[in-house]
Amino acid sequence: MTSPLTTPTSGGRWTPRLWGTLLVLCAAMFLDALDVSMVGVALPSIGADLGLSTSALQWIVSGYILGYGGLLLLGGRTADLLGRRQVFLVALGVFALASLLGGLVDSGPLLIASRFIKGLSAAFTAPAGLSIITTTFPEGPLRNRALAIYTTCAATGFSMGLVLSGLLTEASWRLTMLLPAPIALIALAAGLKLLPRSEREKDHDGYDIPGAVLGTASMLLLVFTVVQAPETGWASARTLLSFLAVAVLLTAFVLVERRSAGPLIRLGVLRSGNQIRAQLGAMTFFGSYVGFQFLATLYMQSLLGWSALHTALAFLPAGALVAASSTKVGAIVDRFGTQRLIAAGFALMVAGYALFLRVDLDPVYAAVILPSMLLIGAACALVFPSLNIQATNGVDDREQGMVSGLLNTSVQVGGAIFLAVVTAVVTANSPDGEGASAQAVLDSYRPGLVVVTLIALAGLLITLTGLRTRRKQPSVVVAVSTPKEAERVAVRD
Repeated sequence: MTSPLTTPTSGGRWTPRLWGTLLVLCAAMFLDALDVSMVGVALPSIGADLGLSTSALQWIVSGYILGYGGLLLLGGRTADLLGRRQVFLVALGVFALASLLGGLVDSGPLLIASRFIKGLSAAFTAPAGLSIITTTFPEGPLRNRALAIYTTCAATGFSMGLVLSGLLTEASWRLTMLLPAPIALIALAAGLKLLPRSEREKDHDGYDIPGAVLGTASMLLLVFTVVQAPETGWASARTLLSFLAVAVLLTAFVLVERRSAGPLIRLGVLRSGNQIRAQLGAMTFFGSYVGFQFLATLYMQSLLGWSALHTALAFLPAGALVAASSTKVGAIVDRFGTQRLIAAGFALMVAGYALFLRVDLDPVYAAVILPSMLLIGAACALVFPSLNIQATNGVDDREQGMVSGLLNTSVQVGGAIFLAVVTAVVTANSPDGEGASAQAVLDSYRPGLVVVTLIALAGLLITLTGLRTRRKQPSVVVAVSTPKEAERVAVRD
C-alpha cells in the first residue's frame, strides 16, 4: 500500500516527504556501490599494512560478494514478511557498525568478517529498499522516474568510489572503510523519520524455513565455488564436487518451493517472459561490465602504469553520463518501453566493448578509450533502470521484496560467474614466465575482452526476443503457480 504521507500531489508533483523517502533509499544504494568500488584500490595498502597474502586479500572482496549474493533471496522475502521499513533500517544500522569495525580492526580475519557482515546487511537493504519504492510509487511514470533516479545512484556511487578511494588511500586505507559509516548513520536517522511504515504480511501461509535454508545454502555455495574456481582450477575435484552439490541443493530447493504453501520464491513468477528476460538481462549486463572493468583496470595500471586516481578518472565519464541522465530516463521509458531501451542499451554496450579491442600500449585517451567509456555509460543509463522497471512491473505488492531479491541475486551471481569466466580465459592465454613482454600480456587480455563482448551480445539477443511481443502488456504479467494463488488473483482483480 502507498503511504498517505508520501502520496504524490494530484498534479503529479512529489511532496518533500516523498523526496526525502527516495533520498534515504538512494543513500543505501549509493553506499552499496561505493563500498564495492572503493575497496579494490585500497587492497595493496591493506596487504602491506596487515601482512596479508594475495589469497587473503581476495577474500576482502569475495567476503562481501559471498554475504551479498548468498542471502539476497532470503533478504527479499524477509522484507515482505516482516515489514520492509523495519528490515531496511535494521540492516542499514548493521551496515554502519560493520563499516566502523572494518576501519578499526588490526587483523585480516576480522577485516574479512566485517566485509561479510556488510555484504549480508546489503543483501537485506537492497531488496527492501527497491520494494519500498515499488510499493510507495504507483506503477507507471511516477515509479519509472523514481527507479531511474534510484538505480542511477548505484552508478554514481560506483564512479565516485573509484575517485574517492584513490584520494583516501593516499592518506590511509582505513578511511575507505570508515567513510560509509557516517553516511549510513545519517541515512538511518532520516529513515526513522521519513520512511513509510509497512505492516507485516498477516495472511501469509507460514514461514518457508526449509526453502530459506536450501536457497541460502545453494546461493552461498554457488558464489563460493565460482569465486574459488580460478584458484583451485575449474576441472579440479573440489570445484566439480562443489558444483554438483549446488545442483543437488537447487533441485531440492525447487522441489520444496513447489510444495510449500508460502514459498521463498513463488516459481510462477518465472513463467513470465518479461521476468525471465529481466533476470537474464541483469546477469549478462552486470557480468559483462564487471569483466570489462577488471580487464580495463589491469590494462591501465599494469601495462600503462597509470595511478589509481588516473585510472578512476578514466572511468569517470561513464559514471558522469549516467548521473546526468538520471531524471530523464523515466520519461524515455514511458515513451519507448523497457524492451526497446534495454535492446538499445545492450547494442551500445556491445559497440563500446568492441571498440576497446583497439587499445595498444600507447593509446590516445580521447580517440581510443573515451569513446568506449561514453558508449558504456550511455548503455548503463538505459539498461539498469529499465531492467528494474521491467522486473517489478505487474507484480503484486506482497511479492515486490521477493522479486527485488531475485533481481539483485541475478546481478550478483552474474557478476561472480562471468568475472570468473573472463579471469579463466585471460589466465589460459597468459604468457609463460615472469619476463613476458607488455605486448604479450596485452594480447592475453584480448580474448577476455572478446568474451566480455560476447556476454553483452548474448544479453542483446535475449532482449530482442521480447520485441516480438506487443509493447503494452497486461497489468498483471506474473503467472500464478497454484490453484490457490489463481483464486487469490481472481479475487484481487
